[in-house]
Amino acid sequence: MSEKSVLCPASTLILSLFTLFSCLFGHCNSVEQHGEASTFTVSSFEYPETQIRPFDMRYIRVDLPPWFSSISIALKSSVNLDIRSVGKVPKSELPMICFREGSLPLPDDSSTWFRELVSLSNSTFEGTQVLQNSEQCYPVPRNVTMKLTNDQISARVLYFGLFNGVGPTRTQSKMIVRGPSYSFAANITVEGCVTSTMQGQYCNQTVEQLSCGLSRNNSGNGSASGFFNQSMVSCRNNFETSCLEDEEIKIYTLEILQIAEFLTISAEDVRLRPLSSTGNSSGIDLICYARYGAMPSATLHDYSGNLNESPLVINSPKVGQWYISILALNLLKVIGGSQRNVSKVCYSLDLQELECPLGKAGPNCLSERYMLQTVLRKDSIPFESYFLPYSEKVMSDAADFLLEPILSSYSFGGEDTWTYFILNIPRGAAGGNLHVQLTSDRKSNYAVYIRNGGLPSLVNWDFYYVNKSSSSRGSMFFALYSSSEEKVDFYILYIKEGLWNIALRNLNSIGGTSNGQTTMSISLERCPKRCSYHGDCISALDASGLTSYSFCDCDRTHGGFDCSIEIVSRQGHIWQSIALIASNGAAVLPAIWSLRQKAFAEWVIFTTSGISSGLYHACDVGTWCVLSFGVLQFFDFWLSFLAVVSTFVYLTTIGEVYKRAIHMVMTILTALMAITNATRSSNVILVMAIGALALLVGWLIELSSKYRPLPISMDLCLNRLERWRIREWMNNLVKTLMKRFRWGFLLAGFIALAMAAISRNTENSQNYWIWHSVWHVTIYTSSFFFLCSKVNTNGGNERPTDENYQSTRQDSLSRGS
Repeated sequence: MSEKSVLCPASTLILSLFTLFSCLFGHCNSVEQHGEASTFTVSSFEYPETQIRPFDMRYIRVDLPPWFSSISIALKSSVNLDIRSVGKVPKSELPMICFREGSLPLPDDSSTWFRELVSLSNSTFEGTQVLQNSEQCYPVPRNVTMKLTNDQISARVLYFGLFNGVGPTRTQSKMIVRGPSYSFAANITVEGCVTSTMQGQYCNQTVEQLSCGLSRNNSGNGSASGFFNQSMVSCRNNFETSCLEDEEIKIYTLEILQIAEFLTISAEDVRLRPLSSTGNSSGIDLICYARYGAMPSATLHDYSGNLNESPLVINSPKVGQWYISILALNLLKVIGGSQRNVSKVCYSLDLQELECPLGKAGPNCLSERYMLQTVLRKDSIPFESYFLPYSEKVMSDAADFLLEPILSSYSFGGEDTWTYFILNIPRGAAGGNLHVQLTSDRKSNYAVYIRNGGLPSLVNWDFYYVNKSSSSRGSMFFALYSSSEEKVDFYILYIKEGLWNIALRNLNSIGGTSNGQTTMSISLERCPKRCSYHGDCISALDASGLTSYSFCDCDRTHGGFDCSIEIVSRQGHIWQSIALIASNGAAVLPAIWSLRQKAFAEWVIFTTSGISSGLYHACDVGTWCVLSFGVLQFFDFWLSFLAVVSTFVYLTTIGEVYKRAIHMVMTILTALMAITNATRSSNVILVMAIGALALLVGWLIELSSKYRPLPISMDLCLNRLERWRIREWMNNLVKTLMKRFRWGFLLAGFIALAMAAISRNTENSQNYWIWHSVWHVTIYTSSFFFLCSKVNTNGGNERPTDENYQSTRQDSLSRGS
């Protein structure tokens, strides 16, 4: 019975990652190497410890050459996450690691990553078969070492990204970013085989290179073979016969250099050896496994079939390296279990690769095929470009082109006509987005099919669009915008490097060609839809510096990979703006009190603090920016710090000279805090500590200047009079402190300060606007109560009450008289 199966190319990575990533949480077994090592280190990268703040990400690219044998990844992080509680952690706070072949992962728009995450945590295999062009995401482990071999992943490019929270809010501009950061360090080593003919995990599998040559070139209206205008490339195993024992496997490699219509793999002259043995070779199974870019096996392959029954046909094979393995089965069963009569089955492997002439593609090579030239955009960021067909019918000075003059005009078998466009995404441009647009002056009658590496068709594609209800919209890397009957507009996000084929299917070919005109535009852009005009496009490099990628930095009310998701409504934005700006009006309370008490320095500080905070939040929420955001943020935090410290200094009764000195020192310290790292949470405690220190220094200055030192003798022998003076001095100090403050206001100040601390600890990125508004009101109100708690003592010159002061005053009066 013939066996033919097809596995999704991306599923090979998924299957291997599921097996290997069970070791993320301690379920992997170490791999032992057998035999002498025949590998060498192709590359080795060590990434130092890197901090990933909330909603931040890091990408790492790893190049895998065709001769690689394995890749080892050692990852250490500060994450301490229990896999059993992963489902309870909001995805906006979940540390994630995502893998993808060929391009950068993008988990924000994924509808399947969470299911895969849960299935991994439950140690089940269900759910790992997902759509092509997908990715796999896992919670970041604390410590893991893994090894991927060339029979598990393709020899191309592997990307993995580290994220600290995913989802639409990751790209949203936030007034404050709260949440835990985590650090990671990685060591990545790629091993390769010393000999190109030896591959496998330990480079101990012989791989035979198939030799190819042009076998025939057919032209005209027909031929005996049934092919028209095609070139047939024939590949054989060095034109020699190969022999296999039972369950023995032999591996071949073939490189397809051009776009091919199909690849046929067949086994000829299958026979038993020795020839005199009994048995029929028709009962023997010659199982063929074919795989693109990696070593095939019974569990990991793209195509399979029994060559002893029928050839294996691969339609539209991808350009690049293919691996083919032949496995002999049922050899002993054919000869009745006797191993003396027969030892091997022999065959000749024959591969036929059908290629079309230049500029042609499709059935019988009758469809038009255009190679697109890359035109770089002027004054644009790297890799931004548009693509135009090589044709005299296309204007070279335009970024788009008319379709009708270059469409295929021949329909094979009465079916729709196809036109093919081929473009190349250069190395390092995987962080870009392919934008495809079709605009017609009447109802559009075109369907678009796109495939990486090979020609797309109705049954073999990576992305497609037929109409609004039939497209690849379910894919996380396909973004459809404002499409209608007259317009097609979509993006392929973070497109892979290499050769891409765009097939245009003309649905009008059966009923006649439309008289309308359709314009097509194909371009490589950095950010899709220019961030929907709700954000800025930011360009960056991955950790290796080999790939340029871009992402949207959205405004306060939008989020998502393209800033198209409205997180805060217009009405909600108005209320947030009013709350954050108007709540700074609470600064009027301490400012007016300071002005009434003629404390002009404090009045200036509280007034400017309230104004600068209002201007800063007006800019932060996108209402109006009077200065740059950085300048406004500095002034807001600096004056807020200074207002807190000034409240402490005001509670002292020292002279203005000392106050000016303390204010100057505090101004310098708070300015340094605001200019270095203003938003760190530890600044609150630090400002309180500085204010308390200023208050303590003020009290010490006051005590040293107004009170005589205690008369304690050196030998600490205190007589009754000295003990009485100490007791009286302490009583006078307590009485002074009791008379210094209005304790009701002081208690109210501490209550307001406690409410401010609670509101600050309650803040997060979602409720920031309400709790930070409460913070404004409570912190300014607490300062107002603290200012009111101080009792005026004749301009700050309070008289000491001890008897020494009275004696000194009487003595001065007698001298003056």
